[in-house]
Amino acid sequence: MDSHAVVLGVDTHRDLNVAVALNERGQLLGSLSVPTSPAGHAQLLSWARGFGEIDRIGIEGTGSYGAGLSRYLRTARIAVLEVDRPLRRDRRAGKSDPIDAERAARAVLAGEVRVLPKGSDGAVESLRLLWTARRGAIKARTQAANQLHGLVVTAPDALRARLRDLTVAQLVQCAVRWRVGVTRGPLEAARLAIRAVARRYQHLVREVRELDAELKPLVRSVAPDLLAAASVGYETATALLVAAGDNPERLRSEAAFANLCGVAPIPASSGKTVRHRLNRLGDRQANRALFLIVLGRMHRDARTRAYVARRTAQGLSKLEIIRCLKRYVAREVFQLLPRAA
Repeated sequence: MDSHAVVLGVDTHRDLNVAVALNERGQLLGSLSVPTSPAGHAQLLSWARGFGEIDRIGIEGTGSYGAGLSRYLRTARIAVLEVDRPLRRDRRAGKSDPIDAERAARAVLAGEVRVLPKGSDGAVESLRLLWTARRGAIKARTQAANQLHGLVVTAPDALRARLRDLTVAQLVQCAVRWRVGVTRGPLEAARLAIRAVARRYQHLVREVRELDAELKPLVRSVAPDLLAAASVGYETATALLVAAGDNPERLRSEAAFANLCGVAPIPASSGKTVRHRLNRLGDRQANRALFLIVLGRMHRDARTRAYVARRTAQGLSKLEIIRCLKRYVAREVFQLLPRAA
């Protein structure tokens, strides 16, 4: 770092970003609050360049409130690092936006922060947006189905006797065609409520299908090699691609990707027992995707079934075998992730 290099820390919020600038000796150069808009991003960059050449910028919340600023700075060829939220014990000296921004800058200056933010300006970001909407629609569809069951169970006896043996699909097809008059009692109210929820369920089914029609060709174009792997489907491939981001090259090795997915083995030895346990950290959606891939291979892949039989004979439990398999699948997936040319 030269004598005029500047390190910045940014505490991000919905409407304002607070930045603090330090020189290479850790001296405070100044602080600034700017709006979270393109004009505010440009103002922050111009202000920082007034102190000298920008070396690195640490931003808290690059995946949420700081996403726009992170994209703007990377476009301007500025080195951006992702800073974690401070631990509660680190806030004993006080808490404010300038204090948090200065803490981020000092963490970058000390070399404690080395994580590059996830890319959010390519095809994988499009996948993430569509996948987020799809997950929300599926969750709402499940809630609507549960509501339908609850309404049928508590409906008046005459109506419940007609509907209790129908599946969700049959109930929806029946209820959406009902004509409901003026609500004069519980029977009419139950019919109106069931029809409303059935129409909501039907709308959510169409929404999921529309999103699938956009997601599937996009996944095929982004990662055809990943989709060709055994037991990897559109949903699991999307979850793994989103976890890696548009710039998987930011992950230094397949071990870093395994740690990101929460499948890096954690030592759990004691005394004469030498073992590892499951990792409960990392991206839970990516972890679930690896779990589903492993389950599929345990049922349909001959090599995986032979591995399970061999490890079972060695005394490993099913959970331990799944942990090992998830680690192997993570290594394979990392090699299949699309890289920038």
